[in-house]
This record gives sequence, C-alpha cells and structure tokens, in this order.
Amino acid sequence: MDTQKRLIIWISAILVVGIIGIGTYEVATAKPAQLPVANGSLSMPLDATDHTKGASKPEATVVEYSDFECPACAAYQPMVEAVYAQYKDRISFTYRHFPLPQHLNAPIAAYAAEAASNQGKFWEMGDMLFNGQNDWVQLDTASAQAVFATYAQKLGLDMTKFKADENSDAVKSRVERDLQSGTASAIDHTPTFFINGKMVNNPQSEAEFKALIDYAITHP
Repeated sequence: MDTQKRLIIWISAILVVGIIGIGTYEVATAKPAQLPVANGSLSMPLDATDHTKGASKPEATVVEYSDFECPACAAYQPMVEAVYAQYKDRISFTYRHFPLPQHLNAPIAAYAAEAASNQGKFWEMGDMLFNGQNDWVQLDTASAQAVFATYAQKLGLDMTKFKADENSDAVKSRVERDLQSGTASAIDHTPTFFINGKMVNNPQSEAEFKALIDYAITHP
C-alpha cells in the first residue's frame, strides 16, 4: 500500500508540473492585448498623438471622452472651457473621441475634427461642431458633411486636403483608436472625465469641477 501511495503522489506531482509548464508556455506565447482593460482608470496613457493643450509640465491631467453629437457634451462645453481657462497654466486637457452608436453623425463629425487637426485646427473645429450641433445632428451623412465643409472654409482650410483627409483610413483609424481605449476604460456614457488617470463622476457645477482639479493637484 505504501508503494502504491508513493506512486500515486509522484504521478500527481508530475501531472501538476506538466500543467503548470503548459500554462506558462501559453502565457509567454500569447499575443498581448491591443489595449489593457482597466475599469475606472485610463487604459491608454497619453502620448504625443493625443489632442492635448495646456501646461507642458502639468500638475494634473484632465482627459475627456466626448461625442460631438452628444447634447450633454455640448452642454458641458462652456463649463469645460471656463475651468480650462482658469487652470491652463497648471493642467493639461486632452480630448478623446467616443462617438456613441445611437448618434449617427458622431463618427463623421469626429472625422471632420481630425481632418481639421491635420491642418492645425482641431480645437477650432471642435468648437464649431459643438456650437453648431443643432444645425447638423438631424441631417443625413452627405448633408452633415456639407455643413462641416462650411466650417472648414470659415477656418481657412485647404478644402481639397480637408475632404481627402475626412474620408481617409488614417483619420478613421485615429478615431477608432480613441474609441477602443474608451471601451477598455469601461466608458458607457459621454462625457466621461479622467483626472490624473482616474475616472471621476461628472461634475455638476463649475465649482465642483474646480474642486476635483484642486484635489488632484494637491494629491498627485
């Protein structure tokens, strides 16, 4: 009996080592995820390709995932701009695209902003898209793009380049990159804000927004 027990223990040990070895091999050879999943925190670090303005060495970072067709995002815009104006020497502010599926013209609005960005006018186009939201949200795709073209003309953009970029795979991929990173960060609504990489509840007032930033600056 003792010999049988010892034999069973040795066989069990060999099987366990083998299973561990197989698991280790699968982990080592598996393809890494495109984006790390992070519930409640920023899944994709900020980099030079982001649309960021403000301090070059910020005391706090603010990231907004937004949708140009979203009424709530448009309503938040004046508050965001007011807070940024006060803190722009102390914080950085980054805009990332998160076009919601129920907003049919949100993707093409994002493409228009990216096309404008290729000529150095991302923020200006973004302001025009939010301010003129009611002019294009109910339109079909072609009509909405015609409105975006008028915005581009007002900004003095090269229209041939703008229209080519607006429909390019590069621009679409750029928007998709933001969208994927937002999904990996467990975003389910817009706007969604991250301060110092942590998702925060949407501030309900300018004072509340400032208090969140003040806290982030004093608790890095």
